[in-house]
Amino acid sequence: MSVKAFELVPVLGQDLLIGDKTWMSIDCIECCGKNLYVGTSDCCIYHFLLEEKASTSGRLAFTPTKQLHKYLGLKKAVNELKAASAMNRLMVLCDNTVVLLNMINLEPVQSGAKIRGITAFAVNENPVTGDPFCVEVCAISMKRKTVQIYAVHEDRVQLIKEVSTPEQPVAIAADGYFLCLAMSTQYIILSYNTGTSQDLFPYNSEDKRPIVKRIGREEFLLAGPGALGMFVTAAGISQRAPVQWSENVIGAAVCFPYVVALDEEFVTVHSMLDQQKKQTIPFRDGRILQDFEGKLILATSKQVHILVPLPLEKQIQDLLASERVEEALLLLTKGARRNIPKEKFQGLHRRILQQAGFIQFGQLQFLEAKELFRTGQLDVRELMSLYPLLLPSTSTFIRSHPPLHEYADLNQLMQGDQEKITKCKRFLMSYLNEIRSTEVANGYKEDIDTALLKLYAEANHDSLLDLLVSENSCLLVDSIPWLEKHKKYFALGLLYHHNGQNEAALQLWVKIVDGQLQDATRSDLFEYIVDFLSFCPNHELVWKYADWALLKNEEVGIQIFTRRPLDENQTSCMNPDDIVNYLHKYKKAVVVYLEHLVFERNIQKEKYHTHLAVLYLDKVLGLYSQAGNISEELISARRSFKNLLQHSNLYRVHLLLGKIKDTDLYMECAILHGKLEEHEKALEILVHKLKDFQAAEDYCLWNSHGKDPSCRQRLFHMLLALYLHPGVTSDALAMAGVDLLNNRAVEFDAIRVLQLVPENWSIQLLSPFLTRAMRGSFHSKCTAELSSGLARSENLNYKYAKVKSRGNIITLSDKKVCQVCRDFFTEPVFVRYPDGRLAHIQCATKLHSLSATDQNFASPRNQL
Repeated sequence: MSVKAFELVPVLGQDLLIGDKTWMSIDCIECCGKNLYVGTSDCCIYHFLLEEKASTSGRLAFTPTKQLHKYLGLKKAVNELKAASAMNRLMVLCDNTVVLLNMINLEPVQSGAKIRGITAFAVNENPVTGDPFCVEVCAISMKRKTVQIYAVHEDRVQLIKEVSTPEQPVAIAADGYFLCLAMSTQYIILSYNTGTSQDLFPYNSEDKRPIVKRIGREEFLLAGPGALGMFVTAAGISQRAPVQWSENVIGAAVCFPYVVALDEEFVTVHSMLDQQKKQTIPFRDGRILQDFEGKLILATSKQVHILVPLPLEKQIQDLLASERVEEALLLLTKGARRNIPKEKFQGLHRRILQQAGFIQFGQLQFLEAKELFRTGQLDVRELMSLYPLLLPSTSTFIRSHPPLHEYADLNQLMQGDQEKITKCKRFLMSYLNEIRSTEVANGYKEDIDTALLKLYAEANHDSLLDLLVSENSCLLVDSIPWLEKHKKYFALGLLYHHNGQNEAALQLWVKIVDGQLQDATRSDLFEYIVDFLSFCPNHELVWKYADWALLKNEEVGIQIFTRRPLDENQTSCMNPDDIVNYLHKYKKAVVVYLEHLVFERNIQKEKYHTHLAVLYLDKVLGLYSQAGNISEELISARRSFKNLLQHSNLYRVHLLLGKIKDTDLYMECAILHGKLEEHEKALEILVHKLKDFQAAEDYCLWNSHGKDPSCRQRLFHMLLALYLHPGVTSDALAMAGVDLLNNRAVEFDAIRVLQLVPENWSIQLLSPFLTRAMRGSFHSKCTAELSSGLARSENLNYKYAKVKSRGNIITLSDKKVCQVCRDFFTEPVFVRYPDGRLAHIQCATKLHSLSATDQNFASPRNQL
């Protein structure tokens, strides 16, 4: 899982630094800005200026220029160097003593300020003192188990505090009030403000060299057990996962997001983000690894090198080139965000996400690719451009530069694998459909919708029709030839319709129905065309295709006129009269349309009702004239004719009677006589010609429906009279009369019936009728008595209220006013209301006639 995060650049070679002094070695280094200081084993300090230059290839190179060197004269190695640029001082630890030198000429300060008895020291990068011209130094004293805190000024040193430790410290790092110490057997966190300490974890100083590095505010890096680089906060906890390095690490530094570790043979680079080793650089005989303001300096005993971090953007691009998307995104989001300015990062972030999306797309990881495209705000045309001929011919889109991927098109990406290409097309269909109604599509919705149309048509996808019947921005110039190429003529008609070209749409659809074009998209296309015409506002187009539809199928084609919107403006070219006249040549269609006018729209015009009745009659007579038995068609035709005759009162009765008087249509003839109030003739036909007693009874019922009860009683008495006529002797009629009386007793006047029935009829024969008649008479008597009693009770209540109201004293004076007109009373005549209000008689009369305008007044109850 390697990635090139750093380059090793030589800075000081053996010739420039040591020359022929082969016994001399480098013991410590300090770098401050361009100033490089090297402390050697022969008690010398060398000062160099480093010039940083970039080559034409972009690689950094450092040119050192030696300024001077200083021999301290102690015959001991220089152990530690720390620069304090604000004071122009260089702190040097040599022979357990810290001396202050001038950074430029390396001369000791005149005051001779020193710190004696020190084995190691560290500068507090987060000092608690507020003096900018003072450096806080934390030093390990040679005294047993002691750490001293100093304030180092330009020419003096001040001891601030001395803190005891549980064991003798070996290494130290400081941040604020907190000291991280490596003891002989363990690491601890010590607060020199409170004196409290916290044990971290053990280690053996005899087996390995301790590492204590401050890497941030109140956070330290330690060499832990098990070859782990441990991150510890001042609170004694770890908020980062440890990194695994080698057992023989002798130095470590942090250059976010990496931890760099040095051992005897290699420099290893570990990610703080995923704890993986990212790079290994061979580096033999390494002794020193230090971080100076983000500049990592390595040294052997004879040479000095700098680890130059490669730009994070390049590292990310290298990861993407290796298709290591997750690592690239992790480095981008958690590493680059801290090191790159916000505006630049936002642009870089979007681009990297888009590149990662194309990598995932190429690996057929479509869900991940879609999310990356969305988050990276990809111009979807970048993706569409991979698909040959998918972008509209009018598109001016040019791919991003530098390119987001290296593929010419989908065929190259998938190496011609048709199964993979099909999967990619399905993904694009889904993705485009999701974003077409979002802000992502703003500005190029035409490109998206046209591409969707092409994909749907090519894949024979059902969503093609859904796209075209919804609001869309498909370009005609590209869509028409594409749909024709894939024989999607019905869909092309929908596209024409969406663009207001209804006639072009109908021409296509008619050709499909007539078989001139082949398209099996809709098996019910003829019905669809009829429905389309029924709602088409272009009446000229409706008339143009009406003949074609009616010739195809009259029953379906007539729906062009019967399904038209009821609120449609009935212009001169689309009114019922013109439609009826037009439909004369279509016998079935005109009947259906007249039924629509009469029964559905309930148009109350005599000509429509009469016309429909005549057409019904002509059909019935035509079926009668055909030889053979009575057919279902004839029965149905007569049923429709009778239904119209019964329920309509607008047709011309005499005209129809004249047409059927010499036919066998007795039932229809009876209905027509009924419409003329010639009920005796109608019932005579039903009883004597048809001998259909049930039909006669039904006639009485429907003819009296909605009328006064006396009308029904009169009809039933007529029917009974026909059954019991003295001149006609028939047992069937007599039994019909008995059944009528017994079944419809409530409809008869019992006294009149008893006057009609023959004297030879037995009581037992009429017992059901007589029983019901007596029960009905008794019920009527009881009801009348109850009503009379209730009326008397109500009248008594009114009389009581009247007497009670007259019993009250009413005072009337010329100061009383009428509650209606608000004038004074001038005469002792008035009206009093139940609530006690008084009014003039004329005002009360006027108010009573206009009571709807003031419901607070009731009718006068008393007048005095």
